Amino acid sequence: MRAIANRQQAEAWNDWEGIHWAEHSERYDAMMGAFNAPLFAAADISANDVILDVGCGTGQTTRIAARQAYEGNVVGIDLSAPMLERAQRDAAAEGIDNVTFEQGDAQVHPFSNRRFDVLLSRGGVMFFADHIAAFTHLRHALAPAGRLAFLGPQPGSPDSAYARATAALSPFLREASPAARGMGSLLDPAHIRQVLAAAGFTDIDVVPAEAPMTFGANAGDAVDFLFAMGPTRYNLRDADPVTISRIRAEVHDALTEFETSDGVRIPGSVWIVTASREHTPSIK
Repeated sequence: MRAIANRQQAEAWNDWEGIHWAEHSERYDAMMGAFNAPLFAAADISANDVILDVGCGTGQTTRIAARQAYEGNVVGIDLSAPMLERAQRDAAAEGIDNVTFEQGDAQVHPFSNRRFDVLLSRGGVMFFADHIAAFTHLRHALAPAGRLAFLGPQPGSPDSAYARATAALSPFLREASPAARGMGSLLDPAHIRQVLAAAGFTDIDVVPAEAPMTFGANAGDAVDFLFAMGPTRYNLRDADPVTISRIRAEVHDALTEFETSDGVRIPGSVWIVTASREHTPSIK
């Protein structure tokens, strides 16, 4: 990997959390893939577009973009070697040949003379050490008519479905796990607009999207997944077995409310953010 501005994130995503995402990519994709439709509608990809997928992880969005830009090509960039290895393997298995993956820090990665038509990200842009510097650098990698489309979390609510499902666990989630630090840095739409405007973007829009996120086949499967995820595992690392068993039982019971024939599905909310490198006048 070349220059790194986000060293703590690089270390975290190449450690156990990145490995867990790589080994269970289908679980994370089932959870986050609920928002693929609004994200790709916002990206408005054309057949010959050249696309950069920022924080591509194990590459589900990269592969979707490559299928849509079937006469173009897609570059997926991420800090995590384990996740990129999985991304490359899955792309090859699906016979997708217009995609490449690069390990790097998108905040400072040298994109040379490449110019992308679309910058895409499903939850990969919140972790930058300096958001304005990162988005400025990424804007310079866009073609003059290029556009940005990314997904980020909305602020959590104590009344949300997820809060109800994990109420027994929430008192123990006192700090972010190493890989999750920065997750809440772009929660406020006004702040998102300020950051992107300071980076030189125009036509900025932030709209909400809601979808049911799949956490498992049933309550037992979902609780296993939740307790293996980074934030839970990190915050319960010193908890005694009796306490963990009690919390698991309470979360399991709460998850039964969300069991459906399609699995445990908990409503989630995100922001879909779009912007342009340069102002695009409307055509009337």
